[in-house]
Amino acid sequence: IPERVSTHERPAESDGRRFGDWEMDTIVGKGQKSVILTLCERSRNYLIMERLPHGMDHEKVADAVIRLLYPYRKNVLTITTDNGFEFRSHRKITEALKATVYFADSYASWQKGSIENMNKLIRQYIPKGTDFRDLSEEFIHSVQLKINRRPREKLNFSTPKDEFFRLLL
Repeated sequence: IPERVSTHERPAESDGRRFGDWEMDTIVGKGQKSVILTLCERSRNYLIMERLPHGMDHEKVADAVIRLLYPYRKNVLTITTDNGFEFRSHRKITEALKATVYFADSYASWQKGSIENMNKLIRQYIPKGTDFRDLSEEFIHSVQLKINRRPREKLNFSTPKDEFFRLLL
């Protein structure tokens, strides 16, 4: 990926405790014909997810990331992802959101552990082998809501939704 910035260059304060550090990934559906973009704020585990009608087209993925995070742009400090080709337009994201996109090392999914954990939670509702094109937008949104309303020990049994929006105010 041209001009990629390694997670090794990520500031120390973006260790997952600071509000505003995000991770992103994609989940691929049956036959690699459908994709869901997942975004997670690391400190509060707040999830944003959306089916991508254009698949993994890197320009369209960047547009979706910008559209989904732009309302929270003052609280988007960094974004960490993997080296998937769908994130090739990271410069576009950086320019629009004024937040550097960092890339994890190959085969080091632990460097973006929050989003990997989110994807496992999503799979509780949307199992592998599902064609995401068969899912309604309402269903996908309901999965996001269920996950964001699930109390977390890490948040003293508050919910990601409550903690995320409390810190936005």
